[in-house]
Amino acid sequence: MTVPARQGLEAVDILRRGVGGEAVGPVLHDGDCDTLGFLVPPGTADGWDLPGSACTQTFGHDVSLTPDPVPPPPVVGTGWLVPPGETEPVTDPDALRAALGEAARMIEAADNCR
Repeated sequence: MTVPARQGLEAVDILRRGVGGEAVGPVLHDGDCDTLGFLVPPGTADGWDLPGSACTQTFGHDVSLTPDPVPPPPVVGTGWLVPPGETEPVTDPDALRAALGEAARMIEAADNCR
């Protein structure tokens, strides 16, 4: 699941403030820090339709998420913002959808206050 970095960073904070602070799974950033990528369960792409985000099925691109040692990012040119092993194995799509919606509202409110 990829989203613009600003919205994604807000969503990470929102998810971390959730119950137990562990609602967020591993998160990647691209080399230019323009986008963030959340790892979500297989099949999420089939029903994802949130504007401003993209969910792409990897068709079996397997990533080992064992924490010791932290695996290299699965996509060339990316890095871990939230590495595997410090989090849930993946981010729950419903929690992510809610966090992204809240993040978008916060960003819009901040932009309107200028």
